[in-house]
This record gives sequence, C-alpha cells and structure tokens, in this order.
Amino acid sequence: MSISTSVSFSEALKFWTKLGFISFGGPAGQIAVLHQELVEKRRWISERRFLHALNYCMLLPGPEAQQLVTYIGWLMHRSWGGILAGTLFVLPSLLILIGLSWVYLTYGQVPWIAAIFFGIKPAVTAIVLHAAVRIGKRTIHNQALQWIAVCSFLAIFILNVSFPIIVLIAAAIGYWGGKRYPEYFQAGAHHSKDGKSYGKAIIDDDTPTPAHAQFSYQKTVLHSIIAFACWLFPIGILIAYFGWKTLYPNIAWFFTKAAFLTCGGAYAVLPYVYQGAVDQFHWLSANQMIDGLALGETTPGPLIMVVAFVGYLAGHIQHLIGNSSPFWFGALGAIVATWFTFLPSFFFILVGGPLVESTHGKIGFTAPLTAITAAVVGVIVNLGLFFAYHVFLPHGLGGSISWISICICGLAGLALFKFEKGVMTVIGGSAVAGLLTYFAGMLIR
Repeated sequence: MSISTSVSFSEALKFWTKLGFISFGGPAGQIAVLHQELVEKRRWISERRFLHALNYCMLLPGPEAQQLVTYIGWLMHRSWGGILAGTLFVLPSLLILIGLSWVYLTYGQVPWIAAIFFGIKPAVTAIVLHAAVRIGKRTIHNQALQWIAVCSFLAIFILNVSFPIIVLIAAAIGYWGGKRYPEYFQAGAHHSKDGKSYGKAIIDDDTPTPAHAQFSYQKTVLHSIIAFACWLFPIGILIAYFGWKTLYPNIAWFFTKAAFLTCGGAYAVLPYVYQGAVDQFHWLSANQMIDGLALGETTPGPLIMVVAFVGYLAGHIQHLIGNSSPFWFGALGAIVATWFTFLPSFFFILVGGPLVESTHGKIGFTAPLTAITAAVVGVIVNLGLFFAYHVFLPHGLGGSISWISICICGLAGLALFKFEKGVMTVIGGSAVAGLLTYFAGMLIR
C-alpha cells in the first residue's frame, strides 16, 4: 500500500488547515494534539514512527511542533505535502498576529486594554520560568549538564555574553564531552507514557520508508539550491529596493541567524531576539517585548511567532511619521521576519531529514545538542529574571515595587507548577486580574 495514496492529498490538506487554527498551548500542547489526531484517532502514523520523527525534530534548531507537522506531511505526500503542512501551521498565526499587533499599537494605550496587559505581564514571567524548569527536567539528568546550565546563566547574567557565543561554547563542550564522557551527554528519548497500542496505522512500524524520503545526493543538492534561492532572492529584492543597511534587510538577516540558534524551542531564541531587537536595533522596548510574548502565547501556531510581532512593530513604528499607512510597513516587517525565521525549518526537514535521520542516536551528533539544550536552560532563567525586573520594578531600582504584579506572578506560578494549568488558562485568569485591578482603582478614586 502506497503512503501517498492511503490518505488523499485533499484530505490531508483539510486537516493541516484545521490544525493551524486549533494549535494552541505551545509545543507541548501542539504535540499532544498531533498525537491524539494522527496516532490515536486517524491512525495515519504509528506511535513508534511518530516518536522517532519527534526525537529527530527535537534535535534540530527551530520550532519542533511545526517541524513535526512538516515531517509527517513530507513523509506522506512528498515535498509539497511537507511545505503545505508546515505553512498552514504558521499562516493563521501570522495573519492573526498582524491584526493584533495593529490593535496593540493603535489602541494599546486605552486604559482597559492596558490593564489587560498589566495583568498578563506577570503571568508571562511565570510562564518563562516554568518553561526553564520544564526543559531542565526533560534534559538535565546529571551534574555535568547542571554545571553547563549554571555557567551559561552566569555568563549572560553577569558577563553579558551574547547568546550565540554561549551556544558555540556549549556545543564545543558537548562535542568534547561526548567523546570523553559519553554517559553524561546522552540525549533523552521520548517515550509513550503507557506504551499503549492504537492498532494498525497507515504508516506503521514496518512500513518501508518511501523512495522520496531516502537519502540521495542529487536530491540533496537540488533541494539545497532551491532553499538557498528562496533565501537569496527575497533578501536581494529587499536590499535592491530599500538598501543594505535599512530596516527590512536587517530584519531578514537577523532572523536568519536566529533561526539557527533555536535549539531547545522558542524560549531558547527569545534571549537572542531580545538582545537584537531591544538592545541592538531598538525596534521595540522591553515592555513591548513582554507584551509580544503574551500575544504569542494566546494565538494558535508556534510560540516563535512572536517574531511576527517584533517585525510588525519594527516596520510600523519606523514608518509612523510621514506615512499615511504604517500598517502595510508593519505587515511587511512581520512577513519578512516570519519568512526568514521558518525557511531553515523547511530546509532541515526537506533537505536534511533523510541524512540526519540516518545519524539519529549517534553520540557524536547528539552530544553537542544535549549540551546546548542544557545551556539554554540557564539562558531562559536569565530571561525570566529580566522580565521579572521590568514587571516588578517598572520604574527601575529607584522606583516603587509593583506588589500587585508580584501577587499575580505568584498565583500564575502556583497554577502552573502545583495545579498544572494550561498557559491559556493562566493568561486568561491574569488578564481578568488586571481588569479587576483597574476597576478597583477606578472605584477607589
């Protein structure tokens, strides 16, 4: 039975379209939805093949849920199946975030909307710290990895070492450690919680790998050339039209680099995006970055879609004066940021999939990535503390403490850590708390 004819292309397309609008909950929630739909209900792929694909995607830079969708679409319906599956997973989120970004800049100073963001910001702080703990539990299994995490935190917190340098040092340590002490750098595998069998699948454990998913030098070279052209032509057009040192080529180049530094998921790249977008280019403020993360948490699609918010604000704000339609400049910024962030993810699956899959599980390949993921934990903790500083001390060290923000953050942390509530529930409750605080203040006055 041929994989491509077992599930029609149109049927798969309908599901990928639906998935783009229901993929809330961050990577964990999205992967859970995929497992429930594809492994348990539809039986398009077996548990073992699903987990094998997931393990591969976890080793790559980029959003693992989007890459997993691309991988399965590619396995079932060749390159176009993967491209459309991965695109439809991102497209609804891009359109929604462009609209929300416009609302944010246009109406963000309206008191009751500002109150909602006031409540959400402390929740985002708790969510980031919760992500650090969750990633740490999944990846840090020994003292060597703990020391890597601690040192990466101290490097960025005290010495202000840039994120790419931390990644390179961690990779070098992992490569060396994998050769000398391989037992400390084994990548953790994903396993089914109960080992349950869901019956025969279309892509089952013993289904042969289709011809298009097998490694071929000719296809690797051809697809690599196409991927490079998809990067070169857009950035060339932007440079020719706007100039090399202008906003949009800078957005394209910056997010191209960011795309290769996201080992460990979206939270891993946030410190790098913050350093560049806030500190280096001044595209937006620290508080706007926190608000963008909050919007990213409440929309479907990968959390890394916060890059669309960053791109929109960069374009909109820079063209706010002297232009009657800054919206379109913002939309272009969001599209450019999204294109150059996700293009490498498609490259890794469609070009690297057959090659990297053959090396999966080999310590020489996994050890550097294991060390990078450990370092990422320390960087995310730093990001959480940075957010906490700006939320709890909105006017700096010399200003007053926002005790309400501390209380909301504490309650959000309790909901996440103790009661294991979902991100959407926590953000919704925090938004309500922000509104109640605003209305209470109005009554007191």
